[in-house]
Amino acid sequence: MTAFDVRQRVPAGHAVSAIAAIAWRDVVKLLRDRPRLAVNLAFPILLVVGLGNVLRATVGPATGLDAVPLAFSGVLAATLFQSTAAGMISIVEDRETDFARELFVAPVARWSLVAGKIAGEVAVALAQGVCVVAVALLIGVPLDVAQVARLLPVALACCLLGGAFGLATIGVLPNQRSAMQVFQFLIIPQYVLAGVLVPVHGLPGYLDWIARAMPMRYAVDLSRAAYYAGTPSRAAAVIGDPIVDAVVVGGLFAILVVAGASLFDYRARIR
Repeated sequence: MTAFDVRQRVPAGHAVSAIAAIAWRDVVKLLRDRPRLAVNLAFPILLVVGLGNVLRATVGPATGLDAVPLAFSGVLAATLFQSTAAGMISIVEDRETDFARELFVAPVARWSLVAGKIAGEVAVALAQGVCVVAVALLIGVPLDVAQVARLLPVALACCLLGGAFGLATIGVLPNQRSAMQVFQFLIIPQYVLAGVLVPVHGLPGYLDWIARAMPMRYAVDLSRAAYYAGTPSRAAAVIGDPIVDAVVVGGLFAILVVAGASLFDYRARIR
């Protein structure tokens, strides 16, 4: 029987309690880490308010789009994706301090430990997303009830994809220092090629293929499709087909979470 064998006879109530406890631990850790909290909130706000207004004079005339709402729709997805992915680095810290091993002796299925980590980081990321939305409203970004309703499931999808991406990334890295360095290398290009601030149309062939390999691209495109649905600006703001984006996001989540959980379990067992 493998560590993540769903046939383990563990009461469902125990698994749910374990997921909730691990998730709450991650939320409390963020609330106590004020520098991380401040940076995580300030960075997306600076992108929307600062760069959005800088680009307004150039992107608007070229695309016919207001750059601030355009930046908001992309930065919201990127923030949710990055926050959840970055939070998964704490698994490496837990592995190095043997906290993960202590969890492994608990009478719960091991898949619930990974689910709890992802759930905690999803909760943290969604709280940050609420702050980004609040700031967007304060600076006058148009956002009605229908747009919010469309963005809610997309926000959850962005978080889950980011969590799976982070889990798979840290699964192949030996320590926290390597995880932090490699993670930045993997995230920064996605901000550029995923079209977080402006849609990336007409890229050269090789860059277009690289951009298509970026998971964040599909999260950003889904967010823009939800925000601009039913408006004349949709054609200029959205790159691909939302249905294809949703299928890719779902497929990537399934592949990355299974691969990441397996790697996490393997590294925990060989320590």
